[in-house]
Amino acid sequence: MEKRRLGRTEHMSTVAIFGAVAFWDISQEGADAVMEDVMVAGVNHIDVAPGYRLAETRLGPWMPKIREKVFLGCKTGERGKDGAAAEMQRSLNTLQVDSFDLYQFHAVTNIDELDMITAPGGALEAVIEARGEGLTRFIGITGHGQYAPATFIEALDRFDFDTVMFPLNYIFYTDATYRRDTERLLGICQERDVGVMIIKTAARGTWEGEQTYNTWYRPFDEMESIQAAVNFVLSQDVTGLCTTGEVQILPKVLEACQKFTPLNADEQAALIQSGTEFEPLFALPT
Repeated sequence: MEKRRLGRTEHMSTVAIFGAVAFWDISQEGADAVMEDVMVAGVNHIDVAPGYRLAETRLGPWMPKIREKVFLGCKTGERGKDGAAAEMQRSLNTLQVDSFDLYQFHAVTNIDELDMITAPGGALEAVIEARGEGLTRFIGITGHGQYAPATFIEALDRFDFDTVMFPLNYIFYTDATYRRDTERLLGICQERDVGVMIIKTAARGTWEGEQTYNTWYRPFDEMESIQAAVNFVLSQDVTGLCTTGEVQILPKVLEACQKFTPLNADEQAALIQSGTEFEPLFALPT
């Protein structure tokens, strides 16, 4: 599988980053089987968070034996200093590790939340201190929703984050404002050597009727559609993409990453045009 440099971290991450949100509700036996497949696929970067229910508990038994083989990113959903420091320590304990490679602020959806994190006594202070103590090497920020790219442009003006993680796919690019903000953010990340990770690569829209997969969005599930979505995202200036939260679809996403073929400008434009047939996952800015 192709590897790309995660910005100034210098880590050569596989373009498929295992999203441990897939372990939201799974037995240890089931998680073990998934991890076997992930490791066989050559994935060397794992993303996890305490907010992913069972994820840290299921991943923990694996970490002592694979820690030296993977780049480990974790997150905090806390916005205050004390809460973030405590949550980090709980994650270290549950995951059975001494430190993280990357610690990120989870789901920063707008400027108000960014204000809380960066204010005096905010979570950023805790993570900077943790970095000084060797508990994490790098600091990142992640977000969902229509304002993530614009919020992260502001975030990078306030603090020199090492990485960003946000939604990108060809359906989102049908909205001119979201595309403009995303392309501006990607340009800033290139200039400042910030690693870029993508979520929602294979999201086709919201659920209509019965929810058949363990994802809050309706995903593409056919190989051809997944391959097209992966090819589009990896044709942008990004390091890699976080794999799906649905274990049934995960093998297809891993295969698509292994078979990634860059798209030229005309091919990308055609995909974006086809994206107008779908309802956006979230209300896009106008």
